[in-house]
Amino acid sequence: MADPNIARRIVEALRLPDGVREVLEIGPGMGVLTGTLLQNPAYRTSVVEIDRESVAYLQQHFPTLENRIISADFLRQDLQELFPGEPLSIIGNFPYNISSQIFFQVLAHRQQVREVVGMIQKEVADRLAEGPGTKTYGILSVLLQAFYEVEYLFTVPPHVFNPPPKVQSAVIRLTRNATEHLGCDEKLFFQVVKQAFQTRRKTLRNALKPFGMPAEATTDAVFDKRAEQLGVEQFVELTKWVEQHKQ
Repeated sequence: MADPNIARRIVEALRLPDGVREVLEIGPGMGVLTGTLLQNPAYRTSVVEIDRESVAYLQQHFPTLENRIISADFLRQDLQELFPGEPLSIIGNFPYNISSQIFFQVLAHRQQVREVVGMIQKEVADRLAEGPGTKTYGILSVLLQAFYEVEYLFTVPPHVFNPPPKVQSAVIRLTRNATEHLGCDEKLFFQVVKQAFQTRRKTLRNALKPFGMPAEATTDAVFDKRAEQLGVEQFVELTKWVEQHKQ
């Protein structure tokens, strides 16, 4: 990213929800965002970077980070071990090829991660912020919206990068909502959502057959619908139904 103004806008999108001081940047690379983060004393900034050359660069150019450079793969980290008892904001220009995996990692630590500001491929950003009834609405749309308010903030044109990518980018913000528990088996909720969308062209009656519900348990009108037609609350109710009737 060659435009410092975009870096500033991304950092300024952080809100630091109540009680949050720890900010973890994913994949800082040459530190375009890092430098802006370090200018704000309200942020206790750490970075996690898998590339060793980038780690060496950060150590040389950002000595104030000291021991807050984590040379590791974010996807393999236990955030509770890294930041014990600390609520967390996450920020980054996320690698586009693993952005979905990053969000699944966020979901796995949803009780700790209070906020995420990330630049991702525009197509993915559209999907995450989309509501029911559209073709782009999918698994991550439902799972993230169950626990976070998802905001599409702004589009980033290709020319701010060097070299320019072939796709457009966008910045989104996730803010942890007040839902501490969905009121259903949350592990099963994740399974139901994933199964429903894996065969999204089928009605839920057919898509959810792997759960082994008897035919007489799927007569409700909701089973005539397809996954993309259901919002979070409807998926919660569907999960309760599956839990009650699966064999």
